[in-house]
Amino acid sequence: MSRLYIFGEGSTETTFGDDVIKEHLALHNVFVQGCVEIAHCKKKGKVHRGGGRKYVPMKNDICRFLKQEKGADVFFTTMIDLYAIPQEFPGLEEADGYRVDAYKRVGFLEECFAKDIGDPRFIPNIQLHEFEALLFVQPSVFSTFYADCEDRIAKLVAIAAGYKSPELINDGQHTAPSIRIANVFLDYDAAKAAAGPQLAKATGLDLIREKCPHFGAWLKRLEKLGTK
Repeated sequence: MSRLYIFGEGSTETTFGDDVIKEHLALHNVFVQGCVEIAHCKKKGKVHRGGGRKYVPMKNDICRFLKQEKGADVFFTTMIDLYAIPQEFPGLEEADGYRVDAYKRVGFLEECFAKDIGDPRFIPNIQLHEFEALLFVQPSVFSTFYADCEDRIAKLVAIAAGYKSPELINDGQHTAPSIRIANVFLDYDAAKAAAGPQLAKATGLDLIREKCPHFGAWLKRLEKLGTK
């Protein structure tokens, strides 16, 4: 049996962790102790959470938990976005050499992240390119949350068809997955903390991991913690 803490970029990720990942990992003898919005700053002694736009507060937050939980049976992971990743993130400049291969780029950044944290219980995970990529796995699930949306679903299907994996939908300021969804479903951005996890749950982890290899590799690594 192992315990796990998940640091999420924001409430969308932490809700997904609580509603979907937690239940799944329990079947593998891995028990999520908490899904925590990662810190973005600390002012007047108070930690402010969500956003993940500054690296040092994120690192300090993770390290604080590592010091508090010293057991060998407790592990820590992240769900932070490659999209708009902090400029001071370790290895970011060197990772530009891998821009033609998103999987190599994110893998290199995760290696740098793990090295900087410096604890074998830490399992870095950087989302390609953000959580909303998972919602392009099966756009038809939007009908479970939105009415009369067949035409809008077709637009998302057309976008996804242009990529080998939804994880490869690029991270441009106007073309990131969340931006593309919000351009089609105009109220998604305001509702994403609730809608996003529900849509991902409706898609199902089996299909998501099949279509999103980076996500799948991360989930498999977490599942194996139950054998430690």
